[in-house]
Amino acid sequence: MMFLGILLIALAILVMIGIFTKARNSVRIARQNGTISGDLSAFGYKQELLRDMGGFSNFAVSFSIISILTGAITLYGFGFNQGGGAVMGVGWPLVTLFVLFVSAAMAELTSAIPTSGAIYHWASILGGPRWGWFTGWFNMIGQVTIVAGIDYGCAGFASSLLFDQPTKTQMLIVYAVILASHAIINHMGIRLVSKLNSVSAIYHLIGVAVIIGALIYFGPSKNVSYLFDTSFSTATNNATPYWFAFLVGLLQAQWTITGYDASAHTSEETTDPKVRAPWGVFLSVAISGIFGFILLALVTLSIKDPSAVAAGGTNAFFVVIEQSMGGTFGQIVLWLVTIAMWFCGMSSLTSSSRMIFAFSRDKGLPLSKLWGKVSAKFRTPAYAIWLVASIAFLSGIFDNVYAVITSLSVIGLYSSYAIPIILKLRAIHKGVWLESDNGPWSLGKWSVFVNVIACAWVAFLIVLFVAAPSDVPLTSSYVLHHATGKVFGVVLVGLLVLFAAHAYKNFKGPQLGVYKAVSDRLTGKSGETEESKVI
Repeated sequence: MMFLGILLIALAILVMIGIFTKARNSVRIARQNGTISGDLSAFGYKQELLRDMGGFSNFAVSFSIISILTGAITLYGFGFNQGGGAVMGVGWPLVTLFVLFVSAAMAELTSAIPTSGAIYHWASILGGPRWGWFTGWFNMIGQVTIVAGIDYGCAGFASSLLFDQPTKTQMLIVYAVILASHAIINHMGIRLVSKLNSVSAIYHLIGVAVIIGALIYFGPSKNVSYLFDTSFSTATNNATPYWFAFLVGLLQAQWTITGYDASAHTSEETTDPKVRAPWGVFLSVAISGIFGFILLALVTLSIKDPSAVAAGGTNAFFVVIEQSMGGTFGQIVLWLVTIAMWFCGMSSLTSSSRMIFAFSRDKGLPLSKLWGKVSAKFRTPAYAIWLVASIAFLSGIFDNVYAVITSLSVIGLYSSYAIPIILKLRAIHKGVWLESDNGPWSLGKWSVFVNVIACAWVAFLIVLFVAAPSDVPLTSSYVLHHATGKVFGVVLVGLLVLFAAHAYKNFKGPQLGVYKAVSDRLTGKSGETEESKVI
């Protein structure tokens, strides 16, 4: 297992370097040829949102949503219980490797089509409004549940630090306060959010460095080989072999490395979006993958009592810190993590509200006119912001649903990521997507291979997490088994009913602007229509 782990680490580094070099050369050539522009009117929309984010701020919003101090830590106990040290030493590099392919495929589309609709627009252009509608809904489901997962995890940490043994009511009050603070800040304008996102990115880097330094100082208690150990699991039994428990444990890494489409969703608010937004998508994954592995490796090697860590559940990271550091310094580290989670939730609400705004702008939601409104004073999608915060709060009312919420985040987001990538592959195969349709951030001849690997990984993830065991006790006498798969099934049925009842005939999709030509080539249409004219 150690050999496999080292091999995966080496492959991930090589893929990072290869994609970075290829994309950098593509951008350099585009700048030399003077072919880079970011005029939103090319897509048929006027500039309503304030375009004031720089490249670092755009990167920061995705980096903050990924937040290795959030997902990797709140789900540390889940991953450790499933597969022990190997989930960190082998599972994290494995997920990082394949997500690099997904993020690179998405970065290419971000460079070509930089709008707040992002994924939803890509699917609409390449597959028509019906594909766009389903993509938009999958993305929204993932976006809202990821806000719920992040802020609920933050509330769990904060309430444990504020109260000796927090009650459910105390936990929900803290949860509501956190969500409200994020909604207010997002409501007040992108300039404030942009500055806080930049602070967040720096804070995360410093926070990770402090924790890494502290763990090194107090000294790991395990040998490096413990990172690849497969002897510990509380999830294995006669029906669940270790290999399956290990795969289910990948949820820890996979949920952490999500939400990087935020750089695409904020592209309408980013200067030089065809270059800076795709770099935000890709680099947020690459840098998070590196620092996340270092952090998790040191945390895992600092474990003194594996059984106590496993028994800690969602507080497993607390247990490790107490075992390795204890006392006042351990409390300081836990507060550092909690504040990082707060930053992460703020950025996630920014991304999800932009998706709802863009989808509502094209009448893809019930009451779209309301959710698509922009505050005249702050120039932010105010109603969409408060809608996300409200739904996220309602998602956290029920007990024992954290693993279900995080699994749905992964399934929803990655389903929406895969649809436009698949449609682009189809368009390339049919000769519809031309080289001239690519943005300046392009992988050239590597593109098809990267896109295929990305789609294969997403297909594997969806099957895995739908099939994964997840029990939610709804009452004292009734437990909902395989809750994630059943909830996702209900969501699918609901979407199909909504589509048949309303969207099938009434949803026209987004304005395509100059990209109407791509859509026409795909469907065999020709000739200019009013929709294809630039507004």
